[in-house]
Amino acid sequence: MSVIQRIRDKGAWLIFGIISIALIAFILQDRSLNKGNLFANTTTLGKVNGEKIEKADFEKEMELIRQTNGAQAPPQDQLITGLWSQDVNKIIMHQEYEKLGIVCPPKELESVMFGENSPLKREFSDPKTGVFNADLARQAFDQLKKLKPTEKNKEQQENVQQVYVDPTIEKVLQGKYQSLMQQAMYVPKWLIEKQQADNSQVSSVSYVYVPYTSISDSTIKVSDDDIMAYANKHSKEYSKEDETRAISYVSFDAGASKADTETARSQVMALKNDFATTPDLKTWLAKVGSDMPFYDGYISGSAIKQAQKDSIFKVGVGNIYGPYKDGNAIVMAKLIGTKASPDTVKVRHILIGTIDPQSGQKTREDSTAKKLADSISLAIKKGTNFDSLVAKFSDDGNKDKGGIYDNVTSGQMVPPFNDYIFGGKVGDKAVVKTDFGYHYIEILSQKGSGTAYKIAYLSKPVIIGSETISNASTAAAQFAATSKDKKQFDQNAAKLNKSVMPSGEIKENDFTISSLGQSRALVRWIYEHEAGDVSDPTEINDKYIVGIITSVSKPGLPSATALRPLVEGLVRNEKKSKQIIDSKFKGNNLEAIATSAGVGVQKADSVLFSNSFVAGIGNDGKFVGAAFNKALQGKVSAPIAGTSGVFALRVEKMGVNTNPANDAENIKQGLLQSQRIAVYQGMNALRKAATVKDYRSKFY
Repeated sequence: MSVIQRIRDKGAWLIFGIISIALIAFILQDRSLNKGNLFANTTTLGKVNGEKIEKADFEKEMELIRQTNGAQAPPQDQLITGLWSQDVNKIIMHQEYEKLGIVCPPKELESVMFGENSPLKREFSDPKTGVFNADLARQAFDQLKKLKPTEKNKEQQENVQQVYVDPTIEKVLQGKYQSLMQQAMYVPKWLIEKQQADNSQVSSVSYVYVPYTSISDSTIKVSDDDIMAYANKHSKEYSKEDETRAISYVSFDAGASKADTETARSQVMALKNDFATTPDLKTWLAKVGSDMPFYDGYISGSAIKQAQKDSIFKVGVGNIYGPYKDGNAIVMAKLIGTKASPDTVKVRHILIGTIDPQSGQKTREDSTAKKLADSISLAIKKGTNFDSLVAKFSDDGNKDKGGIYDNVTSGQMVPPFNDYIFGGKVGDKAVVKTDFGYHYIEILSQKGSGTAYKIAYLSKPVIIGSETISNASTAAAQFAATSKDKKQFDQNAAKLNKSVMPSGEIKENDFTISSLGQSRALVRWIYEHEAGDVSDPTEINDKYIVGIITSVSKPGLPSATALRPLVEGLVRNEKKSKQIIDSKFKGNNLEAIATSAGVGVQKADSVLFSNSFVAGIGNDGKFVGAAFNKALQGKVSAPIAGTSGVFALRVEKMGVNTNPANDAENIKQGLLQSQRIAVYQGMNALRKAATVKDYRSKFY
């Protein structure tokens, strides 16, 4: 084979290899642009000292919280924020436990799970006696362990682990850690004696004092350089750990117009005659569609929350009030009836349910439920104990409380239940049917008295028209398109007579912006762009928002603009103190200084070392410190810039004052309490010392 042929053959493979690499690179580049780096970890929500928080695990925790709490579960933004903080703290503490050798061995876990403080008490206690059945709880756990490894069983085991076992382990570990910290607390005798000596000291001083208020604030100019110089001196106090950003924004109202409101008003007026004459309002309102469901019962006037209720009460039974605007709806109200009623009632009941309130599925035939409820009523009349019957038969969630509802206000219960307990008298007992089944009810007590009302409401929403939305959207889009920088942004706002509003500080994982409410999409945009960028219109509630990024504050010291509200007064006082010292504190003795300052020499006879408050001056640690400086006995101090003014003083006498609160045991307990607070706050120190990588904003 010729040399040229060999080069051609090898060259072909070389070219093929180059093309292949180029194609792979192109594919990888395309994937990285569209789905993130192929080799990057896209499942990690964050890291705490190198330990990962995985997104899948985090979302399992969130879902479990939702399932456990149902309607009481916090909203998404609060759930994410709270759970993140909890998980970070948990990892930090577990790392501390590991360093200290703190563990929860299986035998100890079992002892707690099935012992006196078991987390299973509610589920495995005898409803009659309240005694915890540890053997039954063990059997249930043993059965759970033996379940076949199906997906459903595995999920059930994981839930039990997360709801009962893991929190118990956490409680044990926390208890040991806190006990270790508490046992490490110690107050030596010498410290108590020193505290006693300090607390007993009293000083008498003469002084000259010139307050900062003697100089007008308007005469003192504080520059940005002054602000930053002060902040740099106190960087630990003012430095920020997280980046924050801020925007200015204008809003374009997309709320209901007058025409939209009139449309809803016309709909209600068209139904007024039928509303006035229809006998079966419950059926009719369901048919015509009212935003406010009909409550076919009486509600006390104090419990009715309608803004127009006083006017409704005055129209008279059978008459109509309205239409009137209530929030985002046009409403007419018809007063159906009134009657005397207590304010609150205490009752106990036994529910024989016919439906599952969660699923709506039928659980028992009406006839069967009625027969059982009547049997319970008869049994109680013959002397059977109510508590035993409620524990055995009631389907209500309050059976563990003896079926008792206390301080019930009218309208709180379904109408038939409500009308019976507010319409009857103390001691009345009856079987009452509701949508949930049959209730055996006993009225235990009633408090207060007033008038109750039955009112029907015909409510139609004010629907924002497409033209209203289009006009607001178009105006916002035009504003954004013509506002290329801050100058144009402000000019365009002025032309439209719109206020430019500041946002305040915004963090990367915030879900809300002050004064705007829920605005996660806008927060994400803010952190994906740079200072000076103008956003496209963002729809928030019934407004279109256009914002411009006005500042980006990296971790560390914020800008002078952000710091000014915090430190301007302090810097101004520093400048005032220099001016006062240079111009007014002349002379070698207090009398000469007082003459120079145009004030008198004052006395403080009972300055306490244990209290920084000085009458006429306020809290000033520097003044108290100087008052107990032995070097100043009989001598005048140099001018000192205090908290609220400049002073010079002379110590006349120092002595000991009998203090009844200076008991050694009291001091010891006070010092121990300070140590306990320090331990409690130790989590903040551990959190600050930890290296936390937060990637939440990439996912939520």
